[in-house]
Amino acid sequence: MTQSDLDFLGRPVVAVTGIGVVSSLGRGVDDNWAALTAGRSGIHRITRFATDNLRTTIAGTVDFMDVEPWSGIDLSYALAEAAGLEAIERAGLDPRAFDAPLFLAAPPIELEWSQRLALDKLTGEAREEAGYDRLMELARSNRSKRIYDLTLFGGISERLADRLGTRGLPVTLSTACASGASAIQLGVEAIRRGDAERCIAIGTDGSVGAEALIRFSLLSALSTQNEVPERASKPFSKDRDGFVMAEGAGALVLESLASARARGAEVLGVLLGVGEKADDFHRTRSKPDGSPIIATIRAGLDDAGLTPADIGYVNAHGTSTPENDRMEATGLTAVFGEAIGSTPVSSNKSMIGHTLTAAGAIEAVFSILSMREGTLPPTINHDQPDPAIALDLVPNVARRADVSAVLSNSFGFGGQNVSLVIGREPR
Repeated sequence: MTQSDLDFLGRPVVAVTGIGVVSSLGRGVDDNWAALTAGRSGIHRITRFATDNLRTTIAGTVDFMDVEPWSGIDLSYALAEAAGLEAIERAGLDPRAFDAPLFLAAPPIELEWSQRLALDKLTGEAREEAGYDRLMELARSNRSKRIYDLTLFGGISERLADRLGTRGLPVTLSTACASGASAIQLGVEAIRRGDAERCIAIGTDGSVGAEALIRFSLLSALSTQNEVPERASKPFSKDRDGFVMAEGAGALVLESLASARARGAEVLGVLLGVGEKADDFHRTRSKPDGSPIIATIRAGLDDAGLTPADIGYVNAHGTSTPENDRMEATGLTAVFGEAIGSTPVSSNKSMIGHTLTAAGAIEAVFSILSMREGTLPPTINHDQPDPAIALDLVPNVARRADVSAVLSNSFGFGGQNVSLVIGREPR
């Protein structure tokens, strides 16, 4: 290991050698990047379930994956599998014998009512009552593997571990909208500690069902601008009114730079820093002074050994909710000062919607592509600027830019905040 393989604190530099992605824009890195830089939206009317009498009838569902009958568990697995296989293959590794740890961000999916009723029928003891307590009673009293798989939170990662040939116990985590970034953080920390030479971090979410949509709607978190679905997600705009639920998966093969160089792998970028801070103010709201968001961004920069002046682009969390966008702008302004006005900031969620537990991983993939391709994806639907938000939002049209370091933010319900700092391979 040479000096260039270590960071400024003497830790192994963590390289990204493979990436994979699926979203409502398509399957695979190439299709997603082409659509993203063209400013195309993947948000559309929901056809998966009836939306009569619902306030929100649009989403960024992934309808082209072959998962019949639909279940949030099976679709989340299929999305993760597709992104994971692509990332491993792009890294030049064996997609069936990865032989390294798996860190998975997955949604805390509960069974839909149709599945709960079907589970009741599996036992031959169908009853009128099919609530959660009844579900757990069935799972405890019946040794069927099918029932076990239906009720197992870690089932997605276990299936992935078998499919990809990962090593050790797969880790499943769920930290709300920061989950994908949290999975990457676990991978970075494992390599820095020397626990692994490489690993794969995946964020996945295929959970757009009627119950999930209604729950977010009851929180007044969703956009109700249903008339033109592709124009509903408008981060940082004055007329934003909520986020649009969406699905997808992002995967990154993380590897010590020394290992990547030793096997002649292409280095797509390096994870320079990770910042994580909690916000205990409210289940869904940010602390009014923005201090946890500010601390998260600063922690990421400090961990990378960089200053705000080193950041050429910010991949914003940018959900399109009135409060989140305002608080993120407040946090960026506090950290960057007047320089934030000339630092490009954009939100992929304007096109793909909010992919929830997958968002941090998908946006890390897009951050790497932005840096490598020298193109910043736009914030589309930005026709009514918010006078209270003085950011350069790359409005509506992609922009060419030479960027050597990207800040990617993920701020989740429940107060989980993560900022990733991604840069180029050191020479």
